[in-house]
Amino acid sequence: MFDQILNPTGNLFLTWLIALVPVVLLLVLLAGLRMSAWLATLIGSLVTLLLGIVVWGMPTSLGVRAYISGSLTGIWAVDWITFWGVVLFNTLVVTGTFETFRKWLTAQGTGDVRVQTLLFAWAFGALLEGLVGFGYPWAVVAPILIAVGIPDLDAIRVAAIANNAPVSYGALGVPIIALAAVTGLPLMQLSSSIGHIVAVLALLPPWVLLYLVSGWRGMRGGWPLAIVGSLGYIAGQFPVAVYLGPYLPDVTGSIVCFIALLLLLQVWRPAEVLGYGGAPITAAVRAESTGHNLSVAEIGRAWLPFIVLIVVVVLWTGPWSHLPGVRLFTLSVSAHSSLAAGKTVSAAFVFAPFIGGTAILVSWLIVAVLLGLRGSQFVVVFQKTWHQMWGAMLVGVFIFGLAFVFNYSGMAASLASGFSKLGPWFILVAPILGWIGVALSGSNTSTNAMFGAFQASVGRLLGFPPLLLPTLNSVGAEIGKPIAPQTASVGVATSRFVRNEGEIIRHNLGWTLILLGYLILIGVGFYLFAPAVMMLPGTPPAG
Repeated sequence: MFDQILNPTGNLFLTWLIALVPVVLLLVLLAGLRMSAWLATLIGSLVTLLLGIVVWGMPTSLGVRAYISGSLTGIWAVDWITFWGVVLFNTLVVTGTFETFRKWLTAQGTGDVRVQTLLFAWAFGALLEGLVGFGYPWAVVAPILIAVGIPDLDAIRVAAIANNAPVSYGALGVPIIALAAVTGLPLMQLSSSIGHIVAVLALLPPWVLLYLVSGWRGMRGGWPLAIVGSLGYIAGQFPVAVYLGPYLPDVTGSIVCFIALLLLLQVWRPAEVLGYGGAPITAAVRAESTGHNLSVAEIGRAWLPFIVLIVVVVLWTGPWSHLPGVRLFTLSVSAHSSLAAGKTVSAAFVFAPFIGGTAILVSWLIVAVLLGLRGSQFVVVFQKTWHQMWGAMLVGVFIFGLAFVFNYSGMAASLASGFSKLGPWFILVAPILGWIGVALSGSNTSTNAMFGAFQASVGRLLGFPPLLLPTLNSVGAEIGKPIAPQTASVGVATSRFVRNEGEIIRHNLGWTLILLGYLILIGVGFYLFAPAVMMLPGTPPAG
């Protein structure tokens, strides 16, 4: 136990600048020097540990223990989920199940670019984000859009913008699990508050997508697609986020969106079939195949893994289950808070063996048996997953070590104290910091780990509802994904823009700023008119 120091240099502005060093360092290493994310976060975490010891007076032994607690949390709370999520996805790919599902989906798209965009980019992209994340929705969806006639650069932008709303619940809820780990806020309440913001945010992107692929003409003739696409996703996402937690909102949102759009197409279709840019497609030019040559059994087999995942995760992690609450041991160090007398700040790792990642593992085992995964395929799946994920898993280790030390040493408190001078106007800054954070790290998870505790501290100092600023941080990060270099590098892997991420980022920037402005308005709206949504149960209204 040690006493945090709020202003170790004696000059609050200088202290504030030093507390920003880890953030600026990551910016330089990632965006300036284009260093690998795992190496940049390793360097950043060691610099943060050194600053905490030298400037903030954190005892070395306690600082190292805080770092270890953070790294273990990164491994167990984040890497354990993302690894098995990617194993599940690669199992679908290796067994051909994913290709069958993609083939079936493509056959539902008709010849209209607006229908194709909402089915492939919006609904299918959300499913991929919910399962895997990390830019894979771009890499998978963009080639499909290119194949139906959208130019490469525009197809990647459409895939990226469609990927905005689902990101907070991406990779089976890992960003929100990370946010709960660093803030100490309840996971279910964070999932619910983010679900409210995302539900409002999700009203806009389908309209943007229609405009991007077909212009004003396409929007006027295809408006039912935007309404059903947005409300379908929200209908599947919102209740799951609020009542069941962060693991499945994207998966259920995408599936309900699929169903809603396909039902709509049974009773209504656009009066004219449009191609990219809003140009009508004649029947002679269309000559499209509406069949998929798949049997009912093949279609059922393609959907089976998603059904298994939903059933297992809901039964395993729902409020009726006691499995996630089983704890074997805890590693923890504490400090006296510099912001609130009598309060303590802890850096703790809790080993709960039956958390969501274990549920994903069980889901994969069942799917592997049902799909008949052979020994040789098993080897391919794990080799492919390790090749894809080792760097991202190291990022989880180092960014959480950095985040825990940043909070435990008192650096986050000093930074929060400086930003609190903005007063209530900070609500305009909170989502922007999330947007900047993901541009630095390429990861919503890393952004929440880096800024989550800081945002929560500013909220406490300013009397904001406790869930509001961390929520805006997470959703701000999802809006910034289309301009994140790390994400773009994965997203362009299947296009001719490999190693030309800069052009993609410039092409995406304008629309992310529009969506960021929309998010700021949403955040102000909740603060002024629905603050109770952002309160914890049993706490008095914010004053």
